Amino acid sequence: MVDPLGEVRSFLVPLDGTDASYNAFAVVCDIARRTRAKVSALHVIEVPRSQPLDASLAAETDRAEAILTRAEEIAGEHDVRVECELLQAREAGQALVDEAVDQRTDAVVVGLDYHRPYGRFELGRLPQYVLTNAPCQVWLIRYPPEPADDG
Repeated sequence: MVDPLGEVRSFLVPLDGTDASYNAFAVVCDIARRTRAKVSALHVIEVPRSQPLDASLAAETDRAEAILTRAEEIAGEHDVRVECELLQAREAGQALVDEAVDQRTDAVVVGLDYHRPYGRFELGRLPQYVLTNAPCQVWLIRYPPEPADDG
């Protein structure tokens, strides 16, 4: 029997500041600690078409830096080294797949919140794009819906 984790030597995890993305990143760090795999975290600032791609977006950059700092903290808690990267792009999904190709990533791991707009579960643009276009393994970790607040 083939060990599926034995083939994964590098992970790329997109982080958007949600609990789902941080939890997926923590799962990857736990696996990487045991398998000695490389871990990369990526945050993509999507730049509107009305602005140049290299526009200075101070608020978004500050938020991105905080997200990547949290990734470094999570990696430290798991005793794993992480490479963090911040990109500006028109579409986060395309930037993520391009980065996976450039890094020769073995697995992209995406953490998803449970969304049911209009009563039907939706995957979202980024996971859909990555599933369709990534040349490597794609792991989706979907977290359950938050319990209803009875307060």
